[in-house]
Amino acid sequence: MLNADTCYRAVVSRDARFDGAFFIAVSSTRIYCRTVCRVKTPLRKNCTFYPTAAAAEAAGYRPCLRCRPELAPGNSSMDAVSRLARLAMQRIEAGALSDASIAELADEFGVTDRHLRRVLVHELGVSPVEIAQTRRLHLAKQLLTDTTMPVTDIAYASGFASVRRFNALFKERYRLKPGALRQKKHIAHGADLLRCPLSYRPPLDWPSLLAFLAARAVQGVEMVHGDTYARTVAIDNHRGVVTVANAPEKNQLIVSLSPSLLPALVPVLFSLRRLFDLDADPAVIAAHLGKLAAARPGLRVPGAFDGFEIAVRAILGQQISVKAATTLSGRIAAAFGENIDTDFLGLTHIHPTAEKIAHAGVGAMAHLGVIRARAQAIHALAEAVHTGTLSLAPSVDVAAHMERLKQLPGIGEWTAQYIAMRTLAWPDAFPHTDLAVMKALRTRDTGKVLGLAEAWRPWRSYAAMHLWMGADTAAGLHRKRSRHETASLRADSKKIRVHRSKT
Repeated sequence: MLNADTCYRAVVSRDARFDGAFFIAVSSTRIYCRTVCRVKTPLRKNCTFYPTAAAAEAAGYRPCLRCRPELAPGNSSMDAVSRLARLAMQRIEAGALSDASIAELADEFGVTDRHLRRVLVHELGVSPVEIAQTRRLHLAKQLLTDTTMPVTDIAYASGFASVRRFNALFKERYRLKPGALRQKKHIAHGADLLRCPLSYRPPLDWPSLLAFLAARAVQGVEMVHGDTYARTVAIDNHRGVVTVANAPEKNQLIVSLSPSLLPALVPVLFSLRRLFDLDADPAVIAAHLGKLAAARPGLRVPGAFDGFEIAVRAILGQQISVKAATTLSGRIAAAFGENIDTDFLGLTHIHPTAEKIAHAGVGAMAHLGVIRARAQAIHALAEAVHTGTLSLAPSVDVAAHMERLKQLPGIGEWTAQYIAMRTLAWPDAFPHTDLAVMKALRTRDTGKVLGLAEAWRPWRSYAAMHLWMGADTAAGLHRKRSRHETASLRADSKKIRVHRSKT
């Protein structure tokens, strides 16, 4: 429940830490804004506060054209019911209801569609359909304002089934025709790439984020050049390249993507938000972690653009250096991934899907230099993901997902915790058997490590990142990670040997 007086104080101060946490609706103008809006502060008696933009629009308010609520960063939550609401909202915003029903979405989370509707209305004040409509309109408004794309293309890229429905809903919600935004000055871009901003709450430790991703970049699939991240993308039948650069003066990442990815724009942007952990609230996390977080303000937990890709990379990293694992992941991408022609030197392949790896077999991977036990583990993972018995998407029941992971050959506690951090987007994962973590905490007793980490709940994933990064400089971290992977993943290797003996 929002406290109106607290919300109003945040509005008066224009504190960016509250950006996206709630929205302010002004009765005298029938407009709703972000907390950082630079217009004259409205009178307290005219203000109503809503937890989501969809709730404000459902109450009859239209978005401010100046602060642009569609650019507000997301929100995150931890308790089970609230986590269900947030995960469902994220899935809807990623386009889940474009090709699936509410019942099918509810089934993903193991609940009934009635329960999902009830939770969303209780937690966020809006129905699933209203969330989907608001997200589509927000994306359309962003593209109308920031690009020169034709209105028809924008309608379909935003997830609308028809231009007629897009025009009608836009006029109903915003009391504007879509073309009216084109009468304003906009940023013109070249035809080669489409650009979209993704907002975040400051601070963001972009250098540390890039250093982590650069050391683990799959050759041919992704790379870091200077202060820019780039990768190949394949969603459904759409192929292309995305690049991401930081614009700290705007608290935004600037995403550039191939026009061929336009039909998949919604899931692409959603996946990038996950990869760069843009929905985190660094001020809340830092306040909870205390001195541990002081040295690196805005440090994020790198997520996953594709969960299967990260899980494969985690298994490859067992008992070998980061550099060696990166080399092997590049060989797998080149051998089993789809070729793609790009204008970017070094981006040549799409990462192989679970289906492709499952059909390739253990022997084909072993031929690339992957030890047979590790190849067997990757093949088992691919089979599980391909057949649908295992999901690598964020889940409400993270513990159950981790147990299913650990039932696979070659996946023990460390690997499961690492996958939970990056692919399940679980902020409370903690690799307590990690040698670098134990060294930082000055104990080899895993029980004591877990005991010390209790103070950092529910943000232990961020604590682990600070412990890793605080061990040394980013370059030194990569060297030390190679040693801790050799020592702390022995349990996973032992599990592989036990499985092989049974089979």
